[in-house]
Amino acid sequence: MTFRKATKKDLPKIIAMLSDDKLGKLREDFQEPLPPKYYQAFEKINQDKNQELMVIENEQNDIIGTLQLSFIQYLTYQGGIRAQIEAVRIRKDQRGKGLGEQLFKWAINRSKERGAHLLQLTTDKKRPEAINFYKKLGFTDSHEGMKLHFKNN
Repeated sequence: MTFRKATKKDLPKIIAMLSDDKLGKLREDFQEPLPPKYYQAFEKINQDKNQELMVIENEQNDIIGTLQLSFIQYLTYQGGIRAQIEAVRIRKDQRGKGLGEQLFKWAINRSKERGAHLLQLTTDKKRPEAINFYKKLGFTDSHEGMKLHFKNN
């Protein structure tokens, strides 16, 4: 198993994983070829030293998982850095094999390497399995999260 930064050619497989569930189907626009907005977003992520879009490859070089790790510099916690994990997915046919746990262990270690004092995430309340998974990894629901969605123009 290999953890590596995603490349532009990985995007169709990443977006396929992100759209492969009930909520993802509502949010993503997976089609081939992918809409240009995904490639534009990838370029911005790829150029930002505080963003790491990662994939997991198996021994056959198939992409079987992904996540995005962001490092946020802020003033509280004495000028601390917090890591934010987003868009975590394991390919549907690979779930239940411990890959998610390995992916999170990698993200935890990477966050520590980058000097973060905490790793945070949000998850939709409609994903109880994910919430239980995160709790088993040691994450606590210590804060109440809120969002304000804007309509796309």
